[in-house]
Amino acid sequence: MPLTAVTSVIDGLKRLYVEKLKPLEVAYRFNDFANPLLTSSDFDAKPMVMLLGQYSTGKTTFIKHLLKTSYPGAHVGPEPTTDRFVVVMSGSDGRTIPGNTIAVQADMPFTGLTTFGGAFLSKFECSQMPHPLLEHITFVDTPGVLSGEKQRTQRSYDFTGVTSWFAAKCDLILLLFDPHKLDISDEFKRVISSLRGHDDKIRVVLNKADQVDTQQLMRVYGALMWSLGKVLNTPEVVRVYIGSFNDKPVNDSAVGPIGKDLFEREQDDLLCDLKDIPKKACDRRVNEFVKRARAAKIHAYIIGHLKKEMPAMMGKAKAQQRLIDNLEDEFAKVQREYHLPAGDFPDVEHFKQVLGGYSIDKFEKLKPKMVQAVDDMLAYDIPELLKNFRNPYE
Repeated sequence: MPLTAVTSVIDGLKRLYVEKLKPLEVAYRFNDFANPLLTSSDFDAKPMVMLLGQYSTGKTTFIKHLLKTSYPGAHVGPEPTTDRFVVVMSGSDGRTIPGNTIAVQADMPFTGLTTFGGAFLSKFECSQMPHPLLEHITFVDTPGVLSGEKQRTQRSYDFTGVTSWFAAKCDLILLLFDPHKLDISDEFKRVISSLRGHDDKIRVVLNKADQVDTQQLMRVYGALMWSLGKVLNTPEVVRVYIGSFNDKPVNDSAVGPIGKDLFEREQDDLLCDLKDIPKKACDRRVNEFVKRARAAKIHAYIIGHLKKEMPAMMGKAKAQQRLIDNLEDEFAKVQREYHLPAGDFPDVEHFKQVLGGYSIDKFEKLKPKMVQAVDDMLAYDIPELLKNFRNPYE
């Protein structure tokens, strides 16, 4: 597999980002409203797979099952054992690196996590080990999402914000459930809502399915789809893999012959999905880059519009408050003026929250040349880049 071809597409994106997209993001503070500015290591990072689920649904065991071995710092148990975000990646020897250390390494794609502060970084670590699978994929193991009374004892950091940050970087997000934990707690609901915009990456895994018999499994599957339908809020049916992803043999006495055959086929489907990730990594990078460019362009239009609405001299504070209160109407005006799709606009509540900390008057006016540069990049430069360098995995 010629790696030069991979770097060619990635290098092209890096150059386009620095020359055309980054100036627009910096001018209108896009990084404070949406995602942090990209660094060189963000483009070079290996594809990532994030596992989310309530505690004891088998997230850590799932990674161990794929690696066929334990990784440094892995804890498995029926109680909430993983209390931190663990990134499992390739390294020359087996060791764990604390969060503060990993967040300042420029060659790692985790420098953006410093914005979540020391409280989060103390609950973040990197686990490195030499493994053929980790040379192609990095896994992100997350703390069990809390349910019931426990979720009231608030975490010391913005859990939903962190998952959202990882979701933007990941190539696949696996939501794990087990037959005895189908309720979707408030925290899990918030986490799933924060994944909006990344629906194409989400896969659902009904793990430990051999703990119930075939009739119960049918009921459990129905209940899971019903719960998810209310939270995911999409008309499409999400793909659910059913199986028992651990190293023990399938419990034949519970599932019977049909169950065993079903589990093996589902397991193969999920493994195929995972094997496809490195092949699609290049396309995914381009896809995320284009998505980001469109979001940054709309952000510039919004800020430019709000700046234009501000008075030149008196009553600036009042005008700012009026604009923030009627932000939804302002979004609609921008949408009509520039003929933009409504689905590409940011979340109004989040935008209001961030905008409250700024003085709109201090922002730059809309610079059509900058926006035109991004339009040209989307219309000509990226198609040209993809034409010159085909996908190296084909």
